[in-house]
Amino acid sequence: MTDSTLNPVRRLPLPEFIGLMAILFATIAFSIDAMLPALPEIAAELVPDDVNSAQLVLTSFMMGMGIGTLFAGPISDALGRKLTISLGLLIYIAAAFGAHYASSLESLLVLRVLQGLGAASPRIVGLALVRDLYQGREMARISSFVMMVFIMVPALAPAAGQLIINIGGWRAIFLAFIALGLFNLTWLNLRQAETLAPPARRPLAFGTLIAGAREVLSDRQVMICMVVMTLGFGQMFALLASAQQLFGETYHQGDRFPVLFAAMALLASVGTILNMRYVVQLGMRRIAKAAYMMQIVSAALFLTTLLTGILPEPLRFPAFFLWAVSVFAMAGVTFGNLNALAMQRMGHIAGMTASIVSAFSTLGAILIAAPVGLMFNGTAIPVASAALICSSVAWLLMRQLED
Repeated sequence: MTDSTLNPVRRLPLPEFIGLMAILFATIAFSIDAMLPALPEIAAELVPDDVNSAQLVLTSFMMGMGIGTLFAGPISDALGRKLTISLGLLIYIAAAFGAHYASSLESLLVLRVLQGLGAASPRIVGLALVRDLYQGREMARISSFVMMVFIMVPALAPAAGQLIINIGGWRAIFLAFIALGLFNLTWLNLRQAETLAPPARRPLAFGTLIAGAREVLSDRQVMICMVVMTLGFGQMFALLASAQQLFGETYHQGDRFPVLFAAMALLASVGTILNMRYVVQLGMRRIAKAAYMMQIVSAALFLTTLLTGILPEPLRFPAFFLWAVSVFAMAGVTFGNLNALAMQRMGHIAGMTASIVSAFSTLGAILIAAPVGLMFNGTAIPVASAALICSSVAWLLMRQLED
């Protein structure tokens, strides 16, 4: 499927294209999830008197990613997709190298911000690259394929992170990030053709950037999608930030955390598979709206069990586990569809649109997730409450969207 903004480049075989896009997108998920088993060791070594602050290793990365998304898209609209992704990966690799030697939490957080800054490029520009080749429900279908692989790859990240910690300590995780960055850089440059033809590029002129940003921000559908994605990311990031403490301290499953987290993510991928199968038939808005309604019900029921203490002790962890699966399943069903809806009319400024949507949703999500994570009180009440509120508002906004 093509439109006037698409470059008639040679396409990779679909399985390889999905794999490449998934591993580029998974750079972010792996960079977050592989750190989860390291948080207790980081806290013990760098901040033994304030263990909750170790969560900032996650949110600082997301902050850098949010900032990076403001620039990656417009730069890719001017320089092309491949060069921009490559530059981002080089920043990511350099920051990971520095983080390996960080001697304080403050220096580690600065380097994690820089690492997130670099990781924004493969994620955001990868989305623009997909939009160069596909659009509408077909883009949503491709995004669902990518999301399925994207979820399954980082499902193993905590287990991989734990294995790396057992072998070389928590600092060795950053060596794995370097290896991932080099792998992605090599695959991209050897196999993927540039998808944005020089005549379609937009110069990095202030007036051009302002005009593009104004066009994106004045589109009602894009704005609704941004807010809904912010709410979706916010509740998911809040759960991620507290996951290690919830599994370990609240439910006493710390030793099994990597395996349980992998099982949780793999079970959640069922939602992505269903979306991939039915999105062309049912439409993006309808599926995303249903997913948020399901999360409203799920979060309300789980929160009720927490507040009333109605569940006997043996059932409390299974209830938490099933609810956590529903949060990640919701993400797999909604994010690809919302991205496709936001980009639907913006093919001529795909990079700019991807940047603004992702920057807004990521930075907004941090404003939700960081306070919720720091409110951890030994129970899942803060994260479940955040999920209920965020999903309720998201569902109301989804009613205003057009498919």
